[in-house]
Amino acid sequence: MTPTIKCIITDDEPLARKGLQGYIEKIDFLELAGVCEDAIQLNSLLKKQPADLLFLDIEMPYVTGIDFLQHTPNAPRVIFTTAYEQYAIKGYELDVLDYLLKPISFERFLKAANKAYDFFSSSSTNAGNYLFIKTDNKLEKVNLQELLFVEAMENYVALYTTDKKLVTHSTLKALQEKLPAAQFIQPHKSYLVNIQCIQSIEGNILHVGGRYQIPISKYQKEEVMERIVNDKLLRR
Repeated sequence: MTPTIKCIITDDEPLARKGLQGYIEKIDFLELAGVCEDAIQLNSLLKKQPADLLFLDIEMPYVTGIDFLQHTPNAPRVIFTTAYEQYAIKGYELDVLDYLLKPISFERFLKAANKAYDFFSSSSTNAGNYLFIKTDNKLEKVNLQELLFVEAMENYVALYTTDKKLVTHSTLKALQEKLPAAQFIQPHKSYLVNIQCIQSIEGNILHVGGRYQIPISKYQKEEVMERIVNDKLLRR
């Protein structure tokens, strides 16, 4: 089944926005979720409209695309669209999916779209069910419903389930890409938490699984609270 990738275009040039919109309409697995003129509009839209992928310009008034991405935890995946090739290295440091130089041909856009398709297809293979973790020279199956939270430990991550702790060589970001975004939130740079396993919130602490306390970063508090409240409302 072809995954539908919800996209938002953000560019301060009207012709660039129109061109990207036309390209998106030609590709069946891309769905346009919004169009913004700058990063400020984008920031507001993302609070109301979830998206999988941003086609994001870099040189924009007030807030550049790079600044936006650096200061937006849990931002959707990004394909930069820019007239300036000097930002390419920075783009790859930020782990963007692709870097499109204007003027953008449809052929080059399609290549970037296919790259996004491959990324989201591989990321969602086990979404909502399970994943396999390499630990102690074996692959161990982890049911996502039983995964309480994940903790970063330098070049390793620890996965805490309802009955055990597993350690594997990975970054938190790499593991996050394998987990369903609707189920796991990042309240702190060092943690991913299963929303369904949060039992209570006390100040800046999440109580998880009956015995764990996970800190909430002050920069993440508003978003975490909103995600948790929305999740609880949907489950009523």
